[in-house]
Amino acid sequence: MFNKIKSTFLVLFGMAILWSCESDLDLTPEDNRETAASAFKDPAAYKQFLAKLYAGFAISGQDGPAGDADLSGLDEGFSQYMRLYWMVQELTTDEAVIGWNDGTIKDLHNQNWTSGNEFIRTMYSRIMYQIAQSNEYLRQTEASVLDGRGVDSSIRTEIDTYRAEARFLRALSYWHALDLYGNPPFVTEEDPVGAFLPEQTNSAELFNYIESELLAIEDDLRAPGANEYGRADQGALWMLLSKLYLNAEKYTGTGRYSDVVTYTNKVINSDYSLVEDYQKLFLADNNSNGAQNEIIFPITFDGINTQAYGGMTFIIHAAVGGEMDPDDFGINGGWAGLRTTSALVNKFLDNEEAEITEVEDDRALFFTEGQSKEIDDISSFTDGYAVAKYKNVDVDGNAGSDPTGDFPDTDFPMFRLGDAYLMYAEAVVRGGGGSQADAVSYINELRERAFGDSSNNISTADLDLEFILAERARELYWEAHRRTDLIRFNQFSENGIWPFKGGVPQGATTQAYRNLMPIPASDLGVNTNLTQNPGY
Repeated sequence: MFNKIKSTFLVLFGMAILWSCESDLDLTPEDNRETAASAFKDPAAYKQFLAKLYAGFAISGQDGPAGDADLSGLDEGFSQYMRLYWMVQELTTDEAVIGWNDGTIKDLHNQNWTSGNEFIRTMYSRIMYQIAQSNEYLRQTEASVLDGRGVDSSIRTEIDTYRAEARFLRALSYWHALDLYGNPPFVTEEDPVGAFLPEQTNSAELFNYIESELLAIEDDLRAPGANEYGRADQGALWMLLSKLYLNAEKYTGTGRYSDVVTYTNKVINSDYSLVEDYQKLFLADNNSNGAQNEIIFPITFDGINTQAYGGMTFIIHAAVGGEMDPDDFGINGGWAGLRTTSALVNKFLDNEEAEITEVEDDRALFFTEGQSKEIDDISSFTDGYAVAKYKNVDVDGNAGSDPTGDFPDTDFPMFRLGDAYLMYAEAVVRGGGGSQADAVSYINELRERAFGDSSNNISTADLDLEFILAERARELYWEAHRRTDLIRFNQFSENGIWPFKGGVPQGATTQAYRNLMPIPASDLGVNTNLTQNPGY
């Protein structure tokens, strides 16, 4: 599906004006493009353009791995959606640091970024770019447009499903915009195509829009597991609704925990199941080794067909360095950048003096040889334990499909059943109803997988918010949830402390306004309808 998207997408995107007003973007379609009418003579074009919407989360341009970027203003590898999202969700927290000195990248962990930060700016641009593509897809598949093209009724039902998926993907990006920026500009397919300054929405209004979109398309998506692997179905929608509701108190001031119970129950009561080995979730064959039964919505990567220097290429390569053997990770070399802090490591220990090598929790996938637990110098890869969670090898140790060892096959598990279990438990503790016994049972399923038996199971007395936040770190670290989790638990800025937060080795609190990222200064300078988030 990815191999034929370029020409169709360029035709369609040439008709749409990117509404983000981001002055650093240079998005130019090829001059020899066809018209939309000629591009859509082939009914397969509708699926090809849908493929571009999915591919936008995994690749960074029209030709992999680089050379024809979607966005300009930042290196093509850095500007990839999943790489940027992972960075702002993880590098800003206790779970990850990076030793590089590229631009203002260290400001993310230091939590001293400004509205001119190029990584925050490009994440914003990438989100808006994805939304613009989805809007155009929906314009090109409206009933009146299809009627005008004489599209056969035999494929209308399929196109209706495609439209629902496009709306889901747009809602996903709008959720990222809500969670990161709070008050972004807002445009849908109903707005005119052309040069105009979009109006700014606010968190409460955007929350309501995302909720209404997801509820409207629920019955139009395929049942859980009934769609092609990697495409959205009702299970993915229920997970996104659960995420939205779990954080509703931060977005709108009103908790929606009973809705979390409702929609995580829908997920849990579907045919998803935990894979027996935690490590399988993060291997090159996680689309077929049993992990696919737990992964509800992946961002798919393929070493041959989705080559990019972001996404899993970045997450796997940048985590390998020091005395680590790249062959163990199915790659041709490490980039020696990413590690974790002692704050995450200590969550696996009974006390801070214990050795991580003695921990029986299979989720503690750290490389310690030649590495110190504590960080004295972030620029030194051997300062801080390395994370060996993601690998480009299958269950038998065979490397992925790319013979060069550059680009992995490992899919990124954006939503999975283990998270649904933890969200359900948290919602129960926060007063959302449900069953406390079920909540304990779900967490114990995760712990029995991690420890191999029931010896480390918890009881009802152990189930409180402090435990849940720590357990989410142990189960979900480096899966791009941590920043959102810490904000929900009031531990991200003014309360929580971890190494080098605030730019000091021992860590320091930061200002509460940093719970939201700034609207990029470059967009504010163009769009007079936008107001900066407080504090910036």
